[in-house]
Amino acid sequence: MGNYFGQDAKRIGHACKVLQYAEEILAKGSGDEEVVAAAAILHDIGIHEAERKYNSNAGEYQEIEGPPIANRILKKLDFPREKIDEVLEIIAHHHRPGIVKTQNFEIIFKADCRVNREEKRRKKHD
Repeated sequence: MGNYFGQDAKRIGHACKVLQYAEEILAKGSGDEEVVAAAAILHDIGIHEAERKYNSNAGEYQEIEGPPIANRILKKLDFPREKIDEVLEIIAHHHRPGIVKTQNFEIIFKADCRVNREEKRRKKHD
């Protein structure tokens, strides 16, 4: 993640916080630890490409650009193919609940929403 995001501390921090909350949710329920961790870390991996291509970081563009980047990263790490497929599906829909109906998706969606709410609250007070 650091290699891809470089010095973008905001995006790295966001992904780390999503991972933290996802792990907390996972500890209370069920889900695949590897899928959840990979999806949490990589869910916004398409944001820089979206900004470059579309001049926007809108979720719809992140969902288009993120899966191919995540696929390359996970393949390099020899992540199991079936788990890669699930991670990519989560990334491709992580702003749109109800399309992917898995426990792993729900964990990522809830964790990301929580972090987004906190970031909005913090921004409001700055």
